[in-house]
Amino acid sequence: MAHHDDPFGHGSLTDVAGLLVGHHQRRGAGWRTGTTVVLAPGGVVAGVDVRGGGPGTRETDALDARNLVDRIHAVCLTGGSAYGLAAADGVMAHLEGRRLGVPVGEHPHEVVPVVPTAVIFDLGRGGNFANRPDPGFGRRAAAGARRGAGRGALGAGTGARTAGLQGGVGMASTKVAIGALTVTVAALAVVNASGSMIDPATGLPWAAIGGLRRPSRDERRAVLDAIAASRPAPLNTTIGVVATDADLTRPEAGRLAQSAHDGLARAVRPAHALFDGDTVFGLSTGRHPIDAPGDAANGIGRGIDSRAARLNQLFAAAAAVFETSCADALVTATGHPGTPSYRDLCASAFRV
Repeated sequence: MAHHDDPFGHGSLTDVAGLLVGHHQRRGAGWRTGTTVVLAPGGVVAGVDVRGGGPGTRETDALDARNLVDRIHAVCLTGGSAYGLAAADGVMAHLEGRRLGVPVGEHPHEVVPVVPTAVIFDLGRGGNFANRPDPGFGRRAAAGARRGAGRGALGAGTGARTAGLQGGVGMASTKVAIGALTVTVAALAVVNASGSMIDPATGLPWAAIGGLRRPSRDERRAVLDAIAASRPAPLNTTIGVVATDADLTRPEAGRLAQSAHDGLARAVRPAHALFDGDTVFGLSTGRHPIDAPGDAANGIGRGIDSRAARLNQLFAAAAAVFETSCADALVTATGHPGTPSYRDLCASAFRV
């Protein structure tokens, strides 16, 4: 049975042990924005892949395998466009208080936290262009990180839209058999895309998810009218995280993020446009080694049970869970005045 925080049973990013998710948002009185933090107190190997033509990011260069930082402790996803990058300062302060970061001195408290960050454009959607996340948003989201984090129109997804509909935060996870092991691959997506998530022929999300039925003809017309009436806004974006407990190198974590973009392109059409800043971070907690028995003698190998073959399994799973997490954001979001949710317009799709 699905948990109340997971009504469709898609799973959560926190199904990868060691990861926590926290949200902070403000609504009303000119506000409609927020911040989501993925916290990894034990540290994770990380990579990133940026595909959109209008990204807003911070500390992505630190994840290059040629550079010094080998583990991070948090990722910040936030509204506010480039102004919202300030939310990462609050996440840094939270980590510094816990002595988590790159050691730079002789004492345990002398650390510099590295917080890779990506933003969505939601400026002015609450009515006041100047209301956007600041360091307090990041600090509160990090301090509230937990396993049972919510989804929908909250955190970084509070002011999100996708082609005339309310966007939001979605999550999904799956298990993958790797040799004798079972590893977890999970994703969190903040969907604020200029592309559409709805198949016009069916009125259902492009991403195939269970628990929905085809909406009525009038509802299909209503949702397509809402999409047709929407106008692309600058710096629309889908950002997120894909993670696994398999032991990956930094280049492999980057490839995991790259594969997640395949799932994004299935769920949002078109994706990776010049109006988008699509950015995905790949994380590995390193709990389960995935070397195959013959790898030591034969290098990475190309056989059916080589490390390369096992990595391909993980990459395929990354695409699948990111696709589902995008759809999860759409179907769990609640609407705001002027921005209806999919559930508002296609209520019959949710009747079983």
